[in-house]
Amino acid sequence: MPTGTSIHISALDGIVNVNSMFTLAVFLGLAWNPNDPMNNLIQSPNCLAGPSVAANLVSFHVYSFSSFLFSSLIALGLKQAIRIAKSPFYHPTEFFIRVNKTALRIGMLVSGIGSVCGCGFLMMALINVVQIKLGTLSCGSSQTFAAVVPLVILVPIALVVYICLVSYAFIN
Repeated sequence: MPTGTSIHISALDGIVNVNSMFTLAVFLGLAWNPNDPMNNLIQSPNCLAGPSVAANLVSFHVYSFSSFLFSSLIALGLKQAIRIAKSPFYHPTEFFIRVNKTALRIGMLVSGIGSVCGCGFLMMALINVVQIKLGTLSCGSSQTFAAVVPLVILVPIALVVYICLVSYAFIN
């Protein structure tokens, strides 16, 4: 087996595993009813999120799900392409083909972009959840900001690390 193939398969496995975990989170989020008036911690009626925030919540969940599904399907397709034909030269019991390295890299890049977009949309959905539960950002609630600020700092930092690692797999 070429040395790069095991690295690529491991990277693709990681993409699929992370996407599966986030897809479960998206399904759980879609099961929640944002319009339940008893399901929030808001004291002031002026801080209640409007119907547009609930609509955005559902939209961002759907966009996130679509991005994770797209990314996972591309990654799984690439893994299958690597394992299609039997190659006794590398290992007689395993199935591998020589995949065009440029196509593999582009597929991994596209799959990574799908995961990054899914994470971005999921973060936006979570911001809407916070606004529905704790009050809108425009209301200036300290609890709302305490929940949103770490989210908008930590998720982009994690995405930068993820992009760097996917880029490394893309280069090698």
